[in-house]
Amino acid sequence: MRTSIVILNWNGAQMLRRFLPTVLSNTPKETAEIIVADNGSTDNSLEVLASEFPEVRVIALDKNYGFAEGYNQALRRVGDNYDYYLLLNSDVETPEAWIQPLVQYMEDHADVAACQPKLRAEHTPTHFEYAGGAGGYIDYLGYPFCRGRVFGVVEPDLGQYDDVADVFWATGAALMIRSKVYWEVGGLDGRFFAHQEEIDLCWRLRARGYRIVCVPQSVVYHVGGGTLPKENPRKTFLNFRNNLLLLYKNLPEHSLRKTMFIRFWLDALASFVFLAKGEVRSFLAVWQARCAFRKMKNDFVADRAANLEAAVVDRISGQLSSSLLFEYYLRRKKFFSELTFSDNLKDEK
Repeated sequence: MRTSIVILNWNGAQMLRRFLPTVLSNTPKETAEIIVADNGSTDNSLEVLASEFPEVRVIALDKNYGFAEGYNQALRRVGDNYDYYLLLNSDVETPEAWIQPLVQYMEDHADVAACQPKLRAEHTPTHFEYAGGAGGYIDYLGYPFCRGRVFGVVEPDLGQYDDVADVFWATGAALMIRSKVYWEVGGLDGRFFAHQEEIDLCWRLRARGYRIVCVPQSVVYHVGGGTLPKENPRKTFLNFRNNLLLLYKNLPEHSLRKTMFIRFWLDALASFVFLAKGEVRSFLAVWQARCAFRKMKNDFVADRAANLEAAVVDRISGQLSSSLLFEYYLRRKKFFSELTFSDNLKDEK
């Protein structure tokens, strides 16, 4: 068996009952083994797995390690007898024949380190899903977006992104990656805890010359926001802190100082937008995130040096050379296909 599907669960008994049956029924046993790694749940997840899904292999972690380190801990226990890991959120519905296009593409393209399916929203299946769409990109200031989602604008899926495309990052909600490559670049960074850790991993892959693609012939349906709702100040904190961490870890030396200077003022602006909307806790979360980044920064000096030394690519395709804020708010470019670099990306495939 060449693929291990690993579902990381934390207090998600109801999600397991709802979505695990689709994974089991629509994943051929000869194609992949399905494993649930329980991240120190305090609900009845382990009891549900034992009584209702006895055929599923369970890895019980001793505490909640967060998304990033939770997967590292689980994958170490999964073992090295698999060519591919498929990291799958517990709130993902997988229809029939969802996994075969992913496996086949990886088999046929040895230079591809990782891939993702097309993500549609489970609650609005005609539209892309916020967290992954049809593959992720980033602008030079670190703002991520997707084919099918720019900031809060999520497009209907009309087949406009049905081509296989090289992307900057693949969503952690449904990420297939070569097991050897995962460990070669150090896996997910557990210090991120949760949010944007997959972008950091993919940046390391892309800088080392690996390709990452979206294979839209595979489609899954994602609930999203199952752990923390979008407006949660904890999510605001993690997103702002981790975005600064991934920039510091991966930006080339010549652009780091300028980017971080601009981001200070943009983060300040974002914080006062929260305040103007009466979201005081989110206002505070932005500044707490920046303080946390400054405290953690020294712990990442060696990682930054190692990443820059291992990089064979400086300018990675999939990075928007202009500001996404400028494109979105001033030029009114709301869809991925309208962005300045869209045609260039098509030329680079």
